[in-house]
Amino acid sequence: MNKLIPLALCSAATAAPAGVAQLEVTVQIPRLHVAEYHQPYLAVWLESPDRSRLQNLAVWYDVNLKNNEGTEWLKDLRQWWRRLGRELQMPADGVSGATRAPGEHTLTFTAGHPALLDLPPGEYRLIVEAAREVGGRELLEVTFQWPADQVRQLRAQGSRELGAINVRINP
Repeated sequence: MNKLIPLALCSAATAAPAGVAQLEVTVQIPRLHVAEYHQPYLAVWLESPDRSRLQNLAVWYDVNLKNNEGTEWLKDLRQWWRRLGRELQMPADGVSGATRAPGEHTLTFTAGHPALLDLPPGEYRLIVEAAREVGGRELLEVTFQWPADQVRQLRAQGSRELGAINVRINP
Protein backbone atom coordinates (compact mmCIF):
# COMPACT_ATOMS: atom_id res chain seq x y z
CA MET A 1 0.00 0.00 0.00
CA ASN A 2 1.56 3.27 -1.09
CA LYS A 3 0.40 6.10 1.16
CA LEU A 4 1.82 9.58 1.54
CA ILE A 5 2.64 10.55 5.10
CA PRO A 6 2.86 14.25 5.94
CA LEU A 7 6.32 15.42 6.87
CA ALA A 8 4.79 16.83 10.06
CA LEU A 9 3.79 13.33 11.18
CA CYS A 10 7.29 12.01 10.55
CA SER A 11 8.68 14.58 12.96
CA ALA A 12 5.98 14.01 15.60
CA ALA A 13 8.20 11.70 17.62
CA THR A 14 11.10 14.15 17.61
CA ALA A 15 11.13 16.55 20.53
CA ALA A 16 11.91 20.16 19.78
CA PRO A 17 15.21 21.47 21.12
CA ALA A 18 14.98 23.65 24.22
CA GLY A 19 13.89 27.17 23.37
CA VAL A 20 12.27 26.25 20.04
CA ALA A 21 8.58 27.13 19.83
CA GLN A 22 6.31 24.24 18.99
CA LEU A 23 2.67 23.75 18.00
CA GLU A 24 1.20 20.31 18.69
CA VAL A 25 -2.29 19.41 17.45
CA THR A 26 -4.09 16.22 18.46
CA VAL A 27 -7.13 15.39 16.35
CA GLN A 28 -9.60 12.79 17.56
CA ILE A 29 -11.60 11.00 14.89
CA PRO A 30 -14.53 9.30 16.62
CA ARG A 31 -15.63 5.75 15.89
CA LEU A 32 -19.12 6.02 14.42
CA HIS A 33 -21.53 3.11 14.30
CA VAL A 34 -23.24 3.69 10.97
CA ALA A 35 -24.27 1.38 8.13
CA GLU A 36 -21.70 2.75 5.67
CA TYR A 37 -18.57 4.24 7.23
CA HIS A 38 -15.94 6.13 5.27
CA GLN A 39 -12.86 7.69 6.83
CA PRO A 40 -13.17 11.49 6.80
CA TYR A 41 -11.29 13.87 4.60
CA LEU A 42 -9.69 16.41 6.91
CA ALA A 43 -7.93 19.76 6.63
CA VAL A 44 -5.97 21.61 9.31
CA TRP A 45 -4.84 25.18 8.71
CA LEU A 46 -3.91 28.44 10.41
CA GLU A 47 -5.38 31.83 9.68
CA SER A 48 -5.05 35.30 11.12
CA PRO A 49 -8.28 36.91 12.39
CA ASP A 50 -8.54 39.08 9.26
CA ARG A 51 -7.64 36.09 7.03
CA SER A 52 -4.73 38.01 5.55
CA ARG A 53 -2.41 35.15 6.48
CA LEU A 54 -3.38 31.53 5.75
CA GLN A 55 -1.18 28.45 6.17
CA ASN A 56 -1.95 24.79 5.35
CA LEU A 57 -0.80 22.35 8.01
CA ALA A 58 -2.37 19.04 6.89
CA VAL A 59 -4.85 17.68 4.37
CA TRP A 60 -5.93 14.03 4.57
CA TYR A 61 -7.78 12.48 1.65
CA ASP A 62 -8.06 9.21 -0.28
CA VAL A 63 -4.65 9.10 -1.93
CA ASN A 64 -5.15 5.56 -3.26
CA LEU A 65 -7.83 6.27 -5.85
CA LYS A 66 -6.73 5.87 -9.47
CA ASN A 67 -5.77 8.97 -11.45
CA ASN A 68 -5.68 11.05 -8.25
CA GLU A 69 -9.51 10.97 -8.13
CA GLY A 70 -9.47 11.48 -4.36
CA THR A 71 -8.77 15.15 -4.99
CA GLU A 72 -12.21 15.49 -6.62
CA TRP A 73 -13.88 15.27 -3.21
CA LEU A 74 -11.63 17.78 -1.45
CA LYS A 75 -14.14 20.52 -2.23
CA ASP A 76 -16.43 18.89 0.36
CA LEU A 77 -14.10 20.51 2.90
CA ARG A 78 -15.96 23.73 2.05
CA GLN A 79 -14.24 26.34 4.19
CA TRP A 80 -10.75 24.99 3.53
CA TRP A 81 -11.51 24.69 -0.20
CA ARG A 82 -12.65 28.32 -0.46
CA ARG A 83 -9.76 29.70 1.57
CA LEU A 84 -6.81 27.51 0.54
CA GLY A 85 -7.73 24.34 -1.28
CA ARG A 86 -8.57 25.41 -4.79
CA GLU A 87 -5.10 26.98 -5.15
CA LEU A 88 -3.19 23.96 -3.78
CA GLN A 89 -1.73 21.36 -6.14
CA MET A 90 -2.19 17.86 -4.70
CA PRO A 91 -0.39 15.91 -3.49
CA ALA A 92 1.36 18.65 -1.54
CA ASP A 93 4.70 17.72 -0.01
CA GLY A 94 4.68 17.96 3.77
CA VAL A 95 0.94 18.73 3.84
CA SER A 96 -1.13 15.98 2.21
CA GLY A 97 -1.56 12.40 3.28
CA ALA A 98 -3.97 9.51 3.53
CA THR A 99 -7.19 9.57 5.54
CA ARG A 100 -6.93 8.23 9.07
CA ALA A 101 -8.87 5.60 10.99
CA PRO A 102 -10.79 6.46 14.16
CA GLY A 103 -8.52 7.36 17.05
CA GLU A 104 -6.16 10.15 18.09
CA HIS A 105 -3.63 11.53 15.63
CA THR A 106 -0.94 14.04 16.61
CA LEU A 107 0.69 16.59 14.34
CA THR A 108 3.77 18.41 15.64
CA PHE A 109 5.21 21.57 14.08
CA THR A 110 8.33 23.32 15.32
CA ALA A 111 9.12 26.97 14.68
CA GLY A 112 11.35 25.93 11.74
CA HIS A 113 8.47 24.21 9.90
CA PRO A 114 7.63 26.04 6.63
CA ALA A 115 4.10 26.92 7.84
CA LEU A 116 5.47 28.57 11.00
CA LEU A 117 8.83 29.81 9.77
CA ASP A 118 7.80 33.38 8.97
CA LEU A 119 4.70 33.54 11.16
CA PRO A 120 4.74 36.95 12.82
CA PRO A 121 3.73 37.22 16.46
CA GLY A 122 0.02 37.67 16.99
CA GLU A 123 -3.36 36.04 17.32
CA TYR A 124 -4.23 33.08 15.08
CA ARG A 125 -6.96 30.51 14.64
CA LEU A 126 -6.20 26.87 14.13
CA ILE A 127 -9.05 25.37 12.12
CA VAL A 128 -9.86 21.70 11.66
CA GLU A 129 -12.52 20.71 9.14
CA ALA A 130 -13.71 17.16 8.44
CA ALA A 131 -16.13 15.84 5.81
CA ARG A 132 -17.18 12.25 5.27
CA GLU A 133 -18.83 10.50 2.33
CA VAL A 134 -22.35 9.43 3.33
CA GLY A 135 -21.79 11.45 6.47
CA GLY A 136 -21.58 14.98 7.68
CA ARG A 137 -19.19 17.90 7.88
CA GLU A 138 -17.80 19.62 10.94
CA LEU A 139 -15.48 22.56 11.55
CA LEU A 140 -13.76 23.49 14.82
CA GLU A 141 -11.62 26.54 15.68
CA VAL A 142 -9.08 27.17 18.42
CA THR A 143 -7.75 30.71 18.92
CA PHE A 144 -4.23 31.16 20.26
CA GLN A 145 -1.28 33.57 20.47
CA TRP A 146 1.92 32.82 18.57
CA PRO A 147 4.49 32.54 19.93
CA ALA A 148 3.40 31.64 23.44
CA ASP A 149 5.08 33.12 26.51
CA GLN A 150 4.37 29.92 28.45
CA VAL A 151 2.99 26.46 27.71
CA ARG A 152 -0.63 26.78 26.58
CA GLN A 153 -3.13 23.95 26.29
CA LEU A 154 -6.34 24.65 24.42
CA ARG A 155 -9.25 22.45 23.40
CA ALA A 156 -12.31 22.33 21.17
CA GLN A 157 -14.89 19.56 21.22
CA GLY A 158 -16.62 18.21 18.14
CA SER A 159 -20.07 16.67 18.17
CA ARG A 160 -20.14 14.16 15.31
CA GLU A 161 -17.39 14.00 12.65
CA LEU A 162 -14.68 15.24 15.02
CA GLY A 163 -13.98 14.44 18.63
CA ALA A 164 -11.66 16.52 20.78
CA ILE A 165 -9.08 18.83 19.21
CA ASN A 166 -6.25 19.47 21.64
CA VAL A 167 -3.68 22.18 20.93
CA ARG A 168 -0.47 22.53 22.91
CA ILE A 169 1.81 25.50 22.30
CA ASN A 170 5.29 25.43 23.75
CA PRO A 171 7.31 28.65 23.97
